[in-house]
Amino acid sequence: MIRRTTLFFLFGLGFLTSFAQNKPNIVFILADDLGYGDIGVYGQKLIKTPNIDKLAANGIRFTQFYAGTSVCAPSRAALLTGKHTGHTSVRGNYEIKPEGQFPLADSVFTMAEMFRQAGYATGIFGKWGLGFPGSTGEPNQQGFDQFYGYNCQRQSHNFFPDHLWHNQQQVNLINTPTVQQQYAPELIQEKALAFMAAHTQKPFFLYLAYTLPHAALQLPANDKVFEAYKKQFNEQLKSIPATWNGVGYQPQAYPLATYAAMVTRLDDYVGQVVKELKTLGIEKNTLIVFTSDNGPHREGGNMPEYFNSSGGLRGIKRDLYEGGIRTPMIVSWPAVIKKNRQSNFVGASWDFLPTFAQLVGQSVLANLDGVSILPTLRNKGKQVQHEFLYWEFHEDGGRQAVRMGNWKGVRLNVKKDRNSPVQLFNLATDPAEKKDVSAAHPQVVKQIESIMAREHTEDKNFPLLATE
Repeated sequence: MIRRTTLFFLFGLGFLTSFAQNKPNIVFILADDLGYGDIGVYGQKLIKTPNIDKLAANGIRFTQFYAGTSVCAPSRAALLTGKHTGHTSVRGNYEIKPEGQFPLADSVFTMAEMFRQAGYATGIFGKWGLGFPGSTGEPNQQGFDQFYGYNCQRQSHNFFPDHLWHNQQQVNLINTPTVQQQYAPELIQEKALAFMAAHTQKPFFLYLAYTLPHAALQLPANDKVFEAYKKQFNEQLKSIPATWNGVGYQPQAYPLATYAAMVTRLDDYVGQVVKELKTLGIEKNTLIVFTSDNGPHREGGNMPEYFNSSGGLRGIKRDLYEGGIRTPMIVSWPAVIKKNRQSNFVGASWDFLPTFAQLVGQSVLANLDGVSILPTLRNKGKQVQHEFLYWEFHEDGGRQAVRMGNWKGVRLNVKKDRNSPVQLFNLATDPAEKKDVSAAHPQVVKQIESIMAREHTEDKNFPLLATE
């Protein structure tokens, strides 16, 4: 089958000429279920994340950046294809047995394919979730030279799996339900660092799709960071009532300490990546992105309310309220980005493909939903703004959401009623989305309804709206 590689327009040729001889390496770090408020630089008080905080201090921190949607596979599809979830070919966690998810089609053009066309070595280490083994959606069929990790996001719920994948070969591990010796994140990190060391003479695109701090809540035995957090939380919980914060159940030190230690382990891995770049002498011309695939989870006894994981925003994973989709987003590029900057640019993960295409001088498909944020990163030139952002979520009755300026519209239960009421919030005055002001602004509601109708394209594999 022939891939759709007909390309339409080029970005910024004048700027790109200066990079023709020395294109930057790209390290894209995608955390799994990390909330907007889970790291220190975004307000976290209980969990230590010094390396990620330092990354922000050395670069630019975005305060209004969004994931593709509020659950794993479609969020990652939006990232890699530059299209929102009304247009991506993967819009939900469509499970394939015995292993894997609904595959990206051969005709889909991905970020990795774009980098490969630009002469980059490409590698993904971590979780894939966009095509079962042997399908058109395998990483090696979608532009990646190297893959090591979980093909199936369902199997990534276990941090001590019985196997991982190296390209198209299954790698058996010695883990069993009673013998847990090989911690998958450690194995994945080792392979990722080796990939960087092997490609110092050629620009590389490294996609680090870490599974931390996704459930299950698991760590290697005798983890010292866990023990320190457990002691800390045991002391703090002595004064917490059983119905703390209206949640209705008592926080427990073990799952809280495990979650906190997993976030700190993620932070350690980020520090290892930066240290290796320095050791290899390629840190200055390496652009690092750090973000998350959606909001925080509540599985395994974790309590996002305890950590304020959503950063004061409403909702968690699977919600299209801000806490489910607004994510931390940090970019460091020592050769270009000045230290300790902050941006209020309103953007989403589908902006990365056009951004990177402009950066490395590649043309992109004309029907993308993203815009290049390179002017913001360079602090030079005019930044194109989004007229709106659009999301879909295909579980829990089906949901749609739109951000248009400071207005945010959320529609629930669309699988039952495609015309169900739109809740409207003014994020400028109500970032926590506490007050529905739809009745006072019917014209804004109509605009948002129009966007929802226009931006959703039907897909037989992922039906969303109730039939009229």
